[in-house]
Amino acid sequence: MERVAALDEPLKKILGGTTAKVLAEHLGLETVGDLLHHYPRRYAERGELTRLSDLPLDEHVTVVARVADARVLTFNHGRGQRLEVTLTDGSGRLQLVFFGKGVHKPHKDLLPGRRAMFAGKVSVFNRKLQLAHPEYELLDQDADTEAVDAFASQLMPIYPACQQMASWKITKAVDAVLPSAQDAVDPLPPGLREGRGLIPLTEALLKVHRPGSKADVADARARLKWDEAFVLQVALARRRFADAQLPAVARQLTPGGILDAFDARLPFTLTEGQTKVSREIFDDLATEHPMHRLLQGEVGSGKAQPLDALVLTPRGFRPMGRLAVGSEVVVPSGATALVDGVFPQGEREVWRLVLSDGSTVECDDEHLWIVSARTTGASRTTGTSHTTGTSHTTEERVLTTRELRTALLDDDGRPRWSIAPATPVDLDDGGHRPLDPYALGRTLGAGGHGPAGASVPAAYRNAPVKDRRALLAGLLAAAGEPAGTGTLVRAVPEPLAADLAWLARSLGGTAHATPVDGGHDVTVATPDEGTAGDADGAAFHRTVRAVEHVGRRPVQCISVAHPSHAYVTDHFTVTHNTMVALRAMLGVVDSGGQAAMLAPTEVLAQQHHRSVTEMMGDLAEGGLLGGAEQGTKVVLLTGSMGAAARRQALLDLVTGEAGIVIGTHALIEDVVQFHDLGLVVVDEQHRFGVEQRDALRAKGKQPPHLLVMTATPIPRTVAMTVFGDLETSVLDQLPAGRSPIASHVVPAKDKPHFLARAWERVREEVVAGHQAYVVCPRIGDDEEAAAPKGKKAKDAPAEPSSAEDLAEKRPPLAVLDIAEQLRKGPLAGLRVAVLHGRMAPDDKDDVMRRFAAGELDVLVATTVIEVGVNVPNATAMVIMDADRFGVSQLHQLRGRVGRGAAPGLCLLVSEMPEASPARARLAAVAATLDGFELSRIDLEQRREGDVLGQAQSGARSSLRMLAVIEDEEVIAAAREEATALVAADPELTGCPELRTALSALLDDEREQYLDKG
Repeated sequence: MERVAALDEPLKKILGGTTAKVLAEHLGLETVGDLLHHYPRRYAERGELTRLSDLPLDEHVTVVARVADARVLTFNHGRGQRLEVTLTDGSGRLQLVFFGKGVHKPHKDLLPGRRAMFAGKVSVFNRKLQLAHPEYELLDQDADTEAVDAFASQLMPIYPACQQMASWKITKAVDAVLPSAQDAVDPLPPGLREGRGLIPLTEALLKVHRPGSKADVADARARLKWDEAFVLQVALARRRFADAQLPAVARQLTPGGILDAFDARLPFTLTEGQTKVSREIFDDLATEHPMHRLLQGEVGSGKAQPLDALVLTPRGFRPMGRLAVGSEVVVPSGATALVDGVFPQGEREVWRLVLSDGSTVECDDEHLWIVSARTTGASRTTGTSHTTGTSHTTEERVLTTRELRTALLDDDGRPRWSIAPATPVDLDDGGHRPLDPYALGRTLGAGGHGPAGASVPAAYRNAPVKDRRALLAGLLAAAGEPAGTGTLVRAVPEPLAADLAWLARSLGGTAHATPVDGGHDVTVATPDEGTAGDADGAAFHRTVRAVEHVGRRPVQCISVAHPSHAYVTDHFTVTHNTMVALRAMLGVVDSGGQAAMLAPTEVLAQQHHRSVTEMMGDLAEGGLLGGAEQGTKVVLLTGSMGAAARRQALLDLVTGEAGIVIGTHALIEDVVQFHDLGLVVVDEQHRFGVEQRDALRAKGKQPPHLLVMTATPIPRTVAMTVFGDLETSVLDQLPAGRSPIASHVVPAKDKPHFLARAWERVREEVVAGHQAYVVCPRIGDDEEAAAPKGKKAKDAPAEPSSAEDLAEKRPPLAVLDIAEQLRKGPLAGLRVAVLHGRMAPDDKDDVMRRFAAGELDVLVATTVIEVGVNVPNATAMVIMDADRFGVSQLHQLRGRVGRGAAPGLCLLVSEMPEASPARARLAAVAATLDGFELSRIDLEQRREGDVLGQAQSGARSSLRMLAVIEDEEVIAAAREEATALVAADPELTGCPELRTALSALLDDEREQYLDKG
């Protein structure tokens, strides 16, 4: 243990108290071992100038550069001095600034031509990057400089640093502890190390800190990544091995049982992916040790809406049929979530819910709604006013359309169900809002005309809450009169009446329009008018007045990567779409066992219960009159249930009468006993504590099988680490009926001829009879108009005076500029038009119509084409400055092409350098159309600890070299080696060094946490 003690030595004994304190407080380094495992972030070579054009803003950096210019300036009438030093490396310039008494030494040191390392935090002053008061160390022209001797023939390590401790100071600290590397315990078994061609740990530590060549760095990194991956995977493999030794009841599939009966009734066909995942689950259930499986993306239960139903997104409503994996939608709480599954359902019978304010929404019979039941005297919404009684609506429930229409009215003939308002959210369609919203509202209310005539322009409808509220207030102030608890606006023209109702509903209120001579009388009420009724806001719950049959229509459903599985649809109505692993539960019931599903909230538990019973029909009524012969009982158990219902549910569980129970944390209470618990399904597992999951698993006579479900796509490598003790099943099929889209990155700055070829490809698509989009981040000309006097407009054309000027951060490319360049240049002769949010609605409609009709060849647009443009004949898209867009936005834009029979082409144009993170992100986006892979790209932008989260609390700090996202091959190979080693030697008796490393990685408490997770 003496060897371990050497690496456990406190740094203050070797480096002194001051340095050790800074390393501990700012970098978390306390022992010799901590510092030895604080690896260089990168290496600089003597003779190699670091590119200044890629410096990240607001980050602490170390650069190597040459002084181009240095001058002392005075300010404050000569009383103050500042030294400005300009650095260059041929690719860019960086300004240093020193103030006051601090100017004298750098003024002597930093002469033009001198070369040095500089460290500081990058900031911006006068639109130029600068370092204020950086630390520096001269690298040449001084034979006595320590840095020259130390790095004369070596790569210079650049360490992750902080303001208080520059990289070269960390280098000197590492020099002091490097001899202790000889005492490092090597955790890799010799056979594995030799078989994989890995160098010994001691050699790796020396080479990573003091490499003689790039090959040394590669060898060291390869070895150190293996250490981290292997030790972690051994810990997980030991947990999997221990689980495999536990006894469990094998749950064999039983032909002719409830599962077969259920499959025969499914209103849709299982996809190939769903069948494959089910097979994996049933194979696990048939073994005599507990299944531990993670299911990413659950089997669709098929709740659907017509393709022209509207779904609320952060930019306004989009048709259901235009949503794709990666689209953003608004959830009832006001947050946003990504669509992680799109499931076309063919043609189905469609129904229309008619609400008390005249708004409607269409859906199929199985669709789920969050509703409240009216109690006696409860508040209700009438046609023209809102009356609030003394009682209130009950707690929210989740019902299907069929349940709503078959029990629509109370005994007194009044509507029974009401739909809660959605939380108001900020919207933004990117359009320009030149007029004050309140003033525009007053103009329209007084009968005047705005930019869109006697209606509200889209840019004001899809605007932030404060702007919509101001617009509505202006309308009501000019034309409104009190009416009960609301406001009445008389004889409003039809378009404005619809806009008025839209605005009220978007703010969480209600609106009702009644036809009259000359237009419509519109009654509105919103919470901010001070008209909220009950504590639960029941005055704004719209009742379901009728459910009308529409006929057969093409429909599809979506799944939303959010714990609520909910989203907002037409007229701001709140709806649900759930996915459940029901077939696995039915298979266990067939084998004589019981299945329990644990949901994080009561609403979600109720939703799952209603979804399951709806799908099962009479199969969920086992033992009841009229129930199917093969059926079972499905019970709900939540904390708010009445005493009698709760007693009956508990009795059904302990006697085995109920084969399936769905509930919240109430399932884990001591009083809950099962007859034979065979399967535990945990929905949205990250919402539960480890102890809660363990308590439910402990309720089986033998350990039950465990299926963990998550709606969030998890990259394979993260699943192998965070969920490393679980086998993984993935449902990752892309939406059906879409043509393939080829995506490529076009490096416009590095290879200008690639951009020229991109325009040739656009021309080729047009010649072939197709059309194309060109997307830019900005409209153009607005910044010019707004530029302060005496300052050049951001996008004013100017000849660059030098390479350094080119490297200055320029504004994003603009639609108006690019369209003009294309008309005169590479796309001359083609029919090119522009489309952006500041255009008048009529003009936008005209351009969209002409493009859809094939009268235009190329549409140069902002992201406004994300919404409302569906042209199957458009096959090519060029996205300019693609690095300025987020991953999900690029995916949404790309979805505009490939919508017809012909394959799509998407070209991502960027001027960012090849080695930049932005280019790496674009390359990754170009490589996949898969939502799971896109989640991997998204996670790559985060810090490693954020990826792992708390599930790996004991191991997070150990991952210094291993990148969970990037090092998939290493992690997969380490998992394979660890599994084989643990199978042969579960106690690791033949690997004492590995046991030592494992103890250092995970103490007992942390290992238990990891085990349970």
